[in-house]
Amino acid sequence: MAKRLTVKMVERCQIRPPPNSVPQASLMPLTFFDLPWLFFPPSQPLFFYPYPYPTSHFLSTTLQTLKHSLSLTLQLFFPLAAHLVILDSNSTPPQPQPKPNIAYNENNNYVSLTISESNADFRRISGNLPRDVKDFHPLVPSLESSLSSDENHAVPLLAVKVTVFPNSGLCIGLAYHHVAADGRTFDNFIKTWASFHKDSSFSFKSMPSYDRTVVIDKHGLETIFLNEWRKKTSEKQIVMGTESKADDQFSDMVRATFVMGLRDMENIKSWIIAKCKNKNLSEPVHLSPYVVTCAFVWVCLMKALTHEAEGVMDNKFFDDQPQYLCYFGFNAGGLNRFDYPVPATYFGNCVGFGRSEATIDDLIGENGIIFASKAIGDTVKKLDKALLGEAERWISDWEVFWGSDLHIMVVGSPKLDAYETDFGWGRPTKIEEISIDGRGAISLTESRDEKGGIEVGLALPKPKMVAFTSLFAQGPS
Repeated sequence: MAKRLTVKMVERCQIRPPPNSVPQASLMPLTFFDLPWLFFPPSQPLFFYPYPYPTSHFLSTTLQTLKHSLSLTLQLFFPLAAHLVILDSNSTPPQPQPKPNIAYNENNNYVSLTISESNADFRRISGNLPRDVKDFHPLVPSLESSLSSDENHAVPLLAVKVTVFPNSGLCIGLAYHHVAADGRTFDNFIKTWASFHKDSSFSFKSMPSYDRTVVIDKHGLETIFLNEWRKKTSEKQIVMGTESKADDQFSDMVRATFVMGLRDMENIKSWIIAKCKNKNLSEPVHLSPYVVTCAFVWVCLMKALTHEAEGVMDNKFFDDQPQYLCYFGFNAGGLNRFDYPVPATYFGNCVGFGRSEATIDDLIGENGIIFASKAIGDTVKKLDKALLGEAERWISDWEVFWGSDLHIMVVGSPKLDAYETDFGWGRPTKIEEISIDGRGAISLTESRDEKGGIEVGLALPKPKMVAFTSLFAQGPS
């Protein structure tokens, strides 16, 4: 039997940019791209690396370099050491709640770094096969908001936890609020930190751009999103997601990774085309590797979730409600989808939201993958044509999305080459995204071992994971 993961804290410290290296007091307004992320909990990526040394070696050699390189990186990406400041309106008569901002103060702000040691089996926990979800949560750092006397919130935007598995490996766990940075921006941060750690003479060539005026709000989206946020805060419905997850919440859940290779994608694409010809159906307009992967996973998940452990259809979602709508949500990068330039080094969010829908009857039927690929492909095409075409509904549509029992949200992107994040120990053994637990979400990362492939991470109750594994292995049918 595999050992239960236990984690013992060794050290906790505060990491700041070098003194006087950034403005002592800086204020960054949130753009309309940042505001929707106020509704989301933090992202929680874990990077596992081989490290065949004892904890004493890590503490005496590697730790100091990690601290120094992180400090140098925060000099360039200082908003990640800042706080999201949410001001409470106490005026009489009441006035609209002030707009949140990212505020950095050299004397008060820092990134919390925790060092821990674990007795777990590193090879097992960094593998692909099903593992207990609760074993991963001790590897994630906590982001705790503070509440001042006037009830203003100051929410840290980044925390780091490094866990050493003696003589086998280590895990760099991060928690960051998406309101500060999209996946592209955070990828630049983590790779810069890795480069500084690997080579202290690393020369950073492209400074992040903090010019918020490059994002143009042509549709009045800031006002719409702020009104939605103020409405939710007045109803006490906003949770920034800083609370810890309870073990009993995930007692029956397991986490696993499935790899979709190029040959798998091509087989599914060929199956869709052949099926459309045989059935005289219109072929989906956009069958990219991303769409094909998402469509196949969506169908496998819906089939797994709507079956009981014995393989009997769950009447709740099929016999009684065959037209029950299922939703598939994902992000779309915005840098190349505007009619005006946004620099590739822009610090902040620049992504749109896509939501595809299909009935449960269609998805689990014999043409389910065709319906799924058409729904997702049509949404991608719509975003290509006008990323902000229906943006005024992004937040209001989420109420419908999250209100459905059968919704799937994609976290991450296979375009970021996350497995190229090398701190000097080689490429990561494994990357996991913990924020998907219990949220109706999957994570997508490029494949570590197959060029062009995609890793799909998900967490499910054990019986559902067994069903999904079987359906995934069968391929399209």
